[in-house]
Amino acid sequence: MAAHVVRQSALFCFRPTEHGFSNQIVKHLTSSFKICAVYGAKGSDPSQENPVHVPVERLTVSYSRSSGAGGQHVNKVNTKAEVRFHVRTADWIPEDVRQKILEKNKNRINKSGELLVTSEVSRSQHRNLGECVQKISDIIADATEKPYHPDPEDVALRAARLEKRDKERLRQKKIASNIKQNRRVGFD
Repeated sequence: MAAHVVRQSALFCFRPTEHGFSNQIVKHLTSSFKICAVYGAKGSDPSQENPVHVPVERLTVSYSRSSGAGGQHVNKVNTKAEVRFHVRTADWIPEDVRQKILEKNKNRINKSGELLVTSEVSRSQHRNLGECVQKISDIIADATEKPYHPDPEDVALRAARLEKRDKERLRQKKIASNIKQNRRVGFD
């Protein structure tokens, strides 16, 4: 019964549309762990970006005993998912993104160059594996983001605003100074 439920289970992603939220199946879990996750720029619409496939067959997945609540179940079942992959040899990630991942996630990369992601949020191996794959796709999406470079007219507009703000600050300062000067009592 449980294997049948696992084969039929799917994770849903809610994406806003004009008419509210629409359910769209993004990942499908099967008993052989064929999970496909897509990533692009963080917070962007996947249909507009070129999504990149995170192949689970290229990831090393291991399970161990989870900590926390769960009673006797925690002591009997290995539910904590640990997913790792070698960043330098991950040819499914572009080279510049791999370099950014190495720079930004130094604490998650071990001595052999593997990125290590763990999850023990759920009491289910499948949900924890999905959470790990989602974390990997978030790491990749974060490394994919391009920094914002303002155009010359934005720079000019910002400079004009700063100049106007400074002039107003100095004007208010002069007004406050005059008020304090007028409060003084002359002893002459």
